[in-house]
Amino acid sequence: MRTPLLTPAITLSAGSLAWTTWSLVDLLGAGPIGLTVAAGADIIWASVIVAEARSLRIAGHRWPVAAIGWAALLAVGTFLVWHGIARDHTAMAVAGPLLPIGAKLVWLLALADMRDPSALTDDEQAKLAAMERGLRLAEAEHQIELRQRQMTAERLLADVSVDFEIELTRQEKGRELARRAPIAITPITAEQPPITLASTPEQPHASERPEHAATSAITDHEQKSIADLAREHVAITPDNTTATNAICSLRPDADRPSVGAAVRRARQQLDTRGGYR
Repeated sequence: MRTPLLTPAITLSAGSLAWTTWSLVDLLGAGPIGLTVAAGADIIWASVIVAEARSLRIAGHRWPVAAIGWAALLAVGTFLVWHGIARDHTAMAVAGPLLPIGAKLVWLLALADMRDPSALTDDEQAKLAAMERGLRLAEAEHQIELRQRQMTAERLLADVSVDFEIELTRQEKGRELARRAPIAITPITAEQPPITLASTPEQPHASERPEHAATSAITDHEQKSIADLAREHVAITPDNTTATNAICSLRPDADRPSVGAAVRRARQQLDTRGGYR
């Protein structure tokens, strides 16, 4: 918000800076190098005015900035009075400080006129600032908590992935082992022990030479039933036709359709149970 007092305040400030610079250079008697001290004092005084115009706060308060401004003004006024006394010029000693003091007072009026009446007070702005700091703190804590949760989730997913790979490898190795293992064939026991015909006692013939009675032993395959033969050959042959041909070669008198039916039943039992029990 602009004010008509801004123009005279700037004009008085420019004149005060020029007068202060000349007085300090003349008082120091150091020639052009004295401009450094004079310029430094002017920069301090002007910086304090800008800080007050911007409502700068130190530790949440405005009065430290105002105190610095009045201290700088007092130092400048003291040097101006000293300069007048050193020149044995009473008017210069009295009137010299009036220019910076007047500029300071006009600036106070200009800043007060530019201040918005509806603006928040210092206490209200301090309260809002505290709330803003609290909100920023909560946001920072929330972000850190989210990062912690994300790290925990990533660690859990990594553990689950490792467990999955281990279990998958174990199952694959188990299937590979099962494929390479030999087929276990349960030995087939005969339903009846082998029967051997007893030999008859020797009978003398008319030629008085003994003649042994014919003895014969029934082989294991001849004593096994068709069902047993079917289970045995199904376990060692890849298809039913081969098993049926093998059984019919052992039992020429067997009915081939009956043998085929027994082979199919045996194959079905083998596929269903995974092996005979």
